Amino acid sequence: MFRKRAEAFEQPLESRLSKAGSATVALARPTYALTSIFYVGYMNAMESVFEIIAEPNRRAILSLLVSSQHSVGEIERQLRIPQPTVSKHLRVLREAGFVESTVNAQRRLYQLKPGPFQEVDAWLAQFRRFWSAHVDALERHLDRMDQPTPMKRKTGTRR
Repeated sequence: MFRKRAEAFEQPLESRLSKAGSATVALARPTYALTSIFYVGYMNAMESVFEIIAEPNRRAILSLLVSSQHSVGEIERQLRIPQPTVSKHLRVLREAGFVESTVNAQRRLYQLKPGPFQEVDAWLAQFRRFWSAHVDALERHLDRMDQPTPMKRKTGTRR
């Protein structure tokens, strides 16, 4: 199909002219046709890691898979999400490399893959210094609050 279209555009312009009644119509060559097709496919496949984990159902599935591997049916029952929705989100997570599946009899078991999480952790490492100082300060403040305060003596005389 693409070969026929490509061959048609390789012909000289004069041979691509068609006569429609009294008017002559040039078959216009679509600019960047293949680039456009490639661009759409590429963009669909290259979702950001953060776009993937931003979806609440996917985060719930990932949280469930932290403890152990689960089948689609188990995920459906525990999260109370319809099966087609679970399957859709698992496909996105699998294509992004967050989960992998193994076949056990007639069911697929899904489990986490550490690779993408390590990449996210490595990226976040550069920002940890911003919040670690605040967390340390909060911890010191809470420790001071937990310590009993010494009772102050009243200097006045009692009557």
